[in-house]
Amino acid sequence: MLTSDCAYLNSELMDVVRLFEGAEALDIFHHTEYENGCFYNRFTLEGKDYTAENAAVYDTPLRFKSLNKRYAKLALYRLLSEYYDKSLPWGALTGIRPTRLAYAEREEGRDFKRLFRDMGVSEENIRLTERVLAAQEGLYERKEDNCDLFVGLPFCPTRCVYCSFITAPIDKTGKYLPDYLSALEEELKAARPLVKNLRSVYIGGGTPFALDARQLERVLKAVAPLRTNGCEYTVEAGRPDVFTREKLQLCKDYGVTRVCINAQSFSDRTLAAIGRKHTAKQVEEAFEMAAPYGFTVNCDLIAGLTGESLEEFRASVDKAVALAPENITVHTLCLKKGAKLKEEVFSLAEVNLAEMIAYSREKLTAAGYEPYYLYRQKYMAGAHENVGWTKRGFASVYNIDVMEESADNLAVGANAVSKKVFLGDGRIERLGSPKDIPTYLEKVGKLIGDKAELFSENLPHGLKNL
Repeated sequence: MLTSDCAYLNSELMDVVRLFEGAEALDIFHHTEYENGCFYNRFTLEGKDYTAENAAVYDTPLRFKSLNKRYAKLALYRLLSEYYDKSLPWGALTGIRPTRLAYAEREEGRDFKRLFRDMGVSEENIRLTERVLAAQEGLYERKEDNCDLFVGLPFCPTRCVYCSFITAPIDKTGKYLPDYLSALEEELKAARPLVKNLRSVYIGGGTPFALDARQLERVLKAVAPLRTNGCEYTVEAGRPDVFTREKLQLCKDYGVTRVCINAQSFSDRTLAAIGRKHTAKQVEEAFEMAAPYGFTVNCDLIAGLTGESLEEFRASVDKAVALAPENITVHTLCLKKGAKLKEEVFSLAEVNLAEMIAYSREKLTAAGYEPYYLYRQKYMAGAHENVGWTKRGFASVYNIDVMEESADNLAVGANAVSKKVFLGDGRIERLGSPKDIPTYLEKVGKLIGDKAELFSENLPHGLKNL
């Protein structure tokens, strides 16, 4: 159990504790103070005292808080790293967007590599971050009124064992679809005057192709009046067992430019183990089915799936490269609360994630892909990351904007989180819609009003989630 005498540091320090398996059972007390130009962090771990000091000056209360967090987390990371005799690939960085920190350092005229090294980040990941920033050149943009639109469809054919989203099998939630689609139409109509410079549209899930063609067309038709500038348009088509030519043709007819084929693995054994009802052959057939329509295609893979060996993961990477989608995203397994797999007895001790990640980087680089976005999550196996890889000229504007939080995100649907970015004073206001579908349907009217307020110029501070 960890206790800090600085309340706002408790959650930050717990993020560091969770990086080390078993550390949550340790008794840790933390005291912090700033004196004579130094941040002092004193820890008591299992009855022994440790002290770290870092000389630094600050010019604003916000900068003080930022530095206080940074040095406290670094001190605890070094303490636990020594205690467990273990270093981690991202060191003491626990935020989900390392590139945002890198951009912030650049904007202040500092070299982010120095900070990353101070925080214990590996040289391989420093180089990865450099490559991501280079790949984003020409697409990364911080400009008032830039906006992306997200449409959430939390319906799936089945629920995967690693999934922590609100999605449930559509045979259980399908009864809500008529009302849900009506609510989406209402939200999208109300959103029209709120959207200014639309950079991209993303229809995600869940598995949007779990809807039948008629239902899918209702969503596409409702989006159409907002997308008048021909911007990037993605549909997360999802699993091959719900692919049809009719749905692909509808996407083409409504101007969709990108689709996602979520393979996760090309091992039939693995697919069965995670709760998928399709085969690897069907994934290949989905690629073949989508090819005539000319979409940019993204394929997702996950490292560390249930019992999957290094050889099986390598084979999946090789197969994805052979299919040659424009984008390949390599996720690291993340076990959050709510995932069935989190509740089962499951150990990653024998899964060599570091080798899996290293192989994917080597193979994708050799095949002409560049990393163009990355993010991290709590409870990620091995404290690794998720990386989106792209062929030159095919990076996704939506993924860059969302990961860097450089543009507004207007999100509709259950569990969708809208974000208003205030560039001038460096803050982001968020509005989350209810997670479960019945509650979302009950509150959609209030949600529409709150969203109009969020995207107006006179937003009150501290707008709360529903």
